[in-house]
Amino acid sequence: MSRVQLALNVADLEGSVVFYSKLFGVEPAKRRPGYANFAVTEPPMKLVLIEGEPGQDTRLDHLGVEVDSTVQVDAATDRLKEAGLATFEENDTSCCYAVQDKVWVHGPGREPWEVYVVTSDSDQKGKPPTTAVDDSIPATPEKSCCAAN
Repeated sequence: MSRVQLALNVADLEGSVVFYSKLFGVEPAKRRPGYANFAVTEPPMKLVLIEGEPGQDTRLDHLGVEVDSTVQVDAATDRLKEAGLATFEENDTSCCYAVQDKVWVHGPGREPWEVYVVTSDSDQKGKPPTTAVDDSIPATPEKSCCAAN
């Protein structure tokens, strides 16, 4: 099963968890310091909340498509490259308290999208990215472990 991911950077994590629990009728599937994610069945979606700065407005952190296997990530990578899009691949990377294989692309407004699979759980939020495959996608330390800048 694939599902869309929406990752939000929120100032009030606890208040956001309460709100989204009520909105979607489910409790978080994973809670860690400064982080919560929801596996929403209806509509099929993964909602990720990342604690930001106090007083800031909620903002989009990144978008994604969670898939079931690395084979699907690889197929998406090939399809995106064939379509002429610049990609940035990360394999066996720790992100959002999970080990993942993923590929990043940016939309026309520079909005980051990832296609990813979770291969195992992790006790680490993340690590800085490695060198980008394409110079049009900078490989700088990330504001969030999960966002390709």
